[in-house]
Amino acid sequence: MLKSACVLNRTIVIAFSCLACLSAQADTIHLKNGRTIFADSTHENKGKVEYQVGDDTYAIPKTSVDRIDSGGAPVRSGRSSQDEIAISAPVEDISRSGEVQSKLFRDGHIDPMAISEIEAMGNSELMAAALFVAGRFEYNNGNRDLAIGYLQRGLRFAPENPAMLHLYVATLLSLNRGQEAIQYAERATRLEPSSADAFNLLGAAYFKTDHTEDAIRAWQRSLKLRPDPSVQAMLDKAMREKNAESDFSEADSGHFALHYEGKQTSTALRREILDTLESHYNSLVGELGVAPRQTISVSLYKSPGWSGAVYDGKLRIPVDGLTGVTSELSRVLKHELTHAFINQITHGRCPQWLNEGVAQALEPKTISSVGRQLEQLYSDHRQIPLSALEGSWMGFSNSQAYVAYYEGLAAVEYIRDTYGMSDIQRILQRLGDGASTESALRSTIHGGYADMEDGVADYLKRSYGSSN
Repeated sequence: MLKSACVLNRTIVIAFSCLACLSAQADTIHLKNGRTIFADSTHENKGKVEYQVGDDTYAIPKTSVDRIDSGGAPVRSGRSSQDEIAISAPVEDISRSGEVQSKLFRDGHIDPMAISEIEAMGNSELMAAALFVAGRFEYNNGNRDLAIGYLQRGLRFAPENPAMLHLYVATLLSLNRGQEAIQYAERATRLEPSSADAFNLLGAAYFKTDHTEDAIRAWQRSLKLRPDPSVQAMLDKAMREKNAESDFSEADSGHFALHYEGKQTSTALRREILDTLESHYNSLVGELGVAPRQTISVSLYKSPGWSGAVYDGKLRIPVDGLTGVTSELSRVLKHELTHAFINQITHGRCPQWLNEGVAQALEPKTISSVGRQLEQLYSDHRQIPLSALEGSWMGFSNSQAYVAYYEGLAAVEYIRDTYGMSDIQRILQRLGDGASTESALRSTIHGGYADMEDGVADYLKRSYGSSN
């Protein structure tokens, strides 16, 4: 386990140097539509920009490119921080939190015994304060599963406390549990109709569940109560999406609800995309051992130059210039569809390294092109610990994300090849049942993070060591 952010930063810097040969020539392609492609290398050829990701080479029209920056890059293309809604925890406090603050901590962690002692006092207000402080501490330290447990209990003691509701909604949204968040966010706005924070969180919950017009109204109300550049940015994003989808029609195939702009997509292309998604859906049911209960929303929209599908609660596919489903698009669709499966299986509780590792493995993609470099990284004990890769990677540089993606894929390959795909299924199911990542690993592969790190190192040495 990491002891400080300084240790993480130092580990990441060392990891970069060990993978320098992989990322030194990497480029970031900025498209005119505002989206981004991360590539290992790029070059121009006959009016197109050709770029390489791993062993694969792709091409897009040069006219769709705004600029190309040199620098490290992650493995995946088409996903950027612009595709996510940033959620920050409310800063307000709760009554009597100051009384319990000093009693709850032991060695820098929440002491469960201290909470039990407070509960034994039989004072609901004091117990609510203790659970709120514990939830906020775990939220701020990235332990969202622990935070949600404390806050769920806290709501039983203070079901109409705005601060408790705000923090609970923010935690649900950080776990991609937007549908659950809506009812609590709506309750918060009824209790505090003059709270800009409450309407900001309500807007985020609506947006994550594809209620774009409701999100716009909530964010407009938030800005009327208190101007905020970050809320304005999210409102602008929602307005752009609403305008893009204003002429959209709908279709469905049972498993998918398809939204499309009729003037931009042919019937044949829509049918081919749905057929491809259905094929991948059936494959994933077998590979992950479960079928999602909820229909998956798919949006086809105009974009000057294809830059990769994205899953952020619904599957978004730019289609301008496409006449059919290419092998590249098919592979990316399966990657993003895997995220949709994992999100429903785990109820948004999957650590990032496992989420991205499984999605890459099922494309399918392998670590073979960087196996030797990864083996050296682990042999020198200079990898980024997987426990540090549980939360969002939005704060990582391109080079940091590059290392993180490959480590996630290596960990998944190790579990799959050592224990079988069924154990990956069981880990996801345990997470969906509310288990922590450490607990889910111990109940399946009989070891926690420390054992995982050793196992991955041995796996890489056997597969890519100097004797091979």
